[in-house]
Amino acid sequence: MKEYIQSGELGEIYYLYSTRVNLGQIRGDENALWRPVPHDIATFIYLLEESPIVIAAQGSSYFRPNFVDVVFVTLRFGRVLAHVHASWLDPHKIRQVTVVGSRKMASVNDTEPEYKLQIYDKGVTVNLAARSGEVMFPRVQLTEPLLIECREFIKCMRERRQPLSDAKLGLEVVATLEAADRLIQGNCSKSQ
Repeated sequence: MKEYIQSGELGEIYYLYSTRVNLGQIRGDENALWRPVPHDIATFIYLLEESPIVIAAQGSSYFRPNFVDVVFVTLRFGRVLAHVHASWLDPHKIRQVTVVGSRKMASVNDTEPEYKLQIYDKGVTVNLAARSGEVMFPRVQLTEPLLIECREFIKCMRERRQPLSDAKLGLEVVATLEAADRLIQGNCSKSQ
């Protein structure tokens, strides 16, 4: 997806969003912000190569006080808007990131067994008419993400170079999560 953004094939990036939901195990010591959302924030920062400048967040605790079960985090990266929806209380299992550009749109669906990356030749024309073209399914090497991460770590150690996910990215992600957490704790609805 990053290659399509960098090449300009998607055009100007308007917004992106991720959905990470499932009817999963309710964890006694974790919440839906700190468990799944770091991956999406890191992905947004990586894809856009910038940090969020505005953070808004809402969440609700339905079973345990101070541990949100559902969160909605909205970020602004310059002109680009980004949104994360994460929940452990959803009837669907969705792990998807979508990028909407001025020329094309791209989506990565982690639950799709074969065609994880999809490029949509869709958009709006100058006269504000919807344009719909082909959908491409580029071949993506299907490799276990943890294996890729371990190989990247070893390669960086051997070549003495910075990894893609370095301490600076980790700090940006944690700072964003802390800001979102403060907002959620300030307005969290505790429904029973």
